[in-house]
Amino acid sequence: MSDLPRRAVTRTAKLATLPIGLAGRTALGVGKRIGGRPAEIVATEIQQRTAEQIFRVLGELKGGAMKLGQALSIFEAALPPEIAGPYRATLTRLQESAPPLPARTVHRVLTGDLGVDWQDQFREFDDRPAAAASIGQVHQAVWRDGRTVAVKIQYPGAGRALLSDFNQLTRVGRLFGILMPGLDVKPLLAELRNRVAEELDYRLEAVSQQAFADGYAGDPDIYVPNVVTGTDHVLVTEWMDGRPLSKIISDGSREDRNRAGILLARFLFSGPARTGLLHADPHPGNFRLLADGRLGVLDFGAVDRLPGGLPPFLGKLLRLMHDDGDITAVEDELRAQGFLKEGIEIDVDALRAFLAPLAEPSKVDSFRFTREWLRGEAARVTDLRASNITRKFNLPPSYLLIHRVSTASIGVLCQLECEGAFRAEVFRWVPGYADDGPPRPGLAPGQGRASQGTDTATGGGARDHPRKVPGSAAG
Repeated sequence: MSDLPRRAVTRTAKLATLPIGLAGRTALGVGKRIGGRPAEIVATEIQQRTAEQIFRVLGELKGGAMKLGQALSIFEAALPPEIAGPYRATLTRLQESAPPLPARTVHRVLTGDLGVDWQDQFREFDDRPAAAASIGQVHQAVWRDGRTVAVKIQYPGAGRALLSDFNQLTRVGRLFGILMPGLDVKPLLAELRNRVAEELDYRLEAVSQQAFADGYAGDPDIYVPNVVTGTDHVLVTEWMDGRPLSKIISDGSREDRNRAGILLARFLFSGPARTGLLHADPHPGNFRLLADGRLGVLDFGAVDRLPGGLPPFLGKLLRLMHDDGDITAVEDELRAQGFLKEGIEIDVDALRAFLAPLAEPSKVDSFRFTREWLRGEAARVTDLRASNITRKFNLPPSYLLIHRVSTASIGVLCQLECEGAFRAEVFRWVPGYADDGPPRPGLAPGQGRASQGTDTATGGGARDHPRKVPGSAAG
């Protein structure tokens, strides 16, 4: 991974093939239309081939570009399964084959961030990585006070590679507009760049993780490890054992699947009210089911800062759909929030038909997420025909990470094939749905709102300024 900066020219050349390919496909499409082929069929072919090239090129790149490809998964909703599937498979192969940093490189990073006496901070340090990711790797160690800790070390050059790749990609942002004509691409890519850059800031991640650790301290259902220290390229946190959610998905009991699913939903819904933050990377690798039944949470590099909690628009929209409300009111809400741009016309009956299944999990008292249900939804959403209403939606930058969380978490819940009272969690934590005001994070189980009967924990309220964590190795 230490050669990432030296390969910038190669990465740039690969990314530069994207607009060239688009120009060739567009010219070919004009010829086909002149030859009498229907415009909609030709447009669909261009969109599918464009999508295929985008994700093939990103999938071929490593290091920073691989992280970028993961972040751009928000666009997968516009892709047919035959394109999105191989793309995800490519990313998985790249992650699994990422070579570990040599011990000497690990020591060099630790020396640069913790000082030449960094070994004095640890009683033990295992040079073999316990886990690897796209921009860093994790080592197990014992801190000087005897605590077992996780030491996350960023790959040298990963930040420069990632931002270089992103700068190149913003120049070809028009390609995403081909996939979804209703999408305002430039501000969305700008927001995405800022959020991806934040994932490189381990000091910021340390503050975010500690805010969650404080907000869920003593919680009977959710556990977040405390931060020990954080620097630019090194993050030390308390170690957490437990079964990864991927293991629960592959061979967990029905009871474990259901518990993991409801706790995942509870954590994601309650985070903004309890900490002012939304964990924005709900990947199975970032969660553990602990021996005592709690859900352990890792990786706070991607968070959305929501000091006022989740936007009430979300609850209001769900309530309108659940009550079979005036669909024109739904359209008005979508336009007011920027999900439908000026000049974009839609069929309101098609809008209701599109949104109704998405609101289904929170409409009934108990819902079971299944792969079959997800495949049905994916078939609707990934239809690239010009008549598909999905292609008319915009994604306002302020909702970027909320969208990422909603789509990714639904995918995880369907992998778990779990069943639970998800409506109660929405009613308790999503403002704008109930009639009696915003969520109240200090409620004890069975008090106040209609999620009585769930075992939602009590605990800290929203905070605009999470407390700082130790900023040096002496912390």
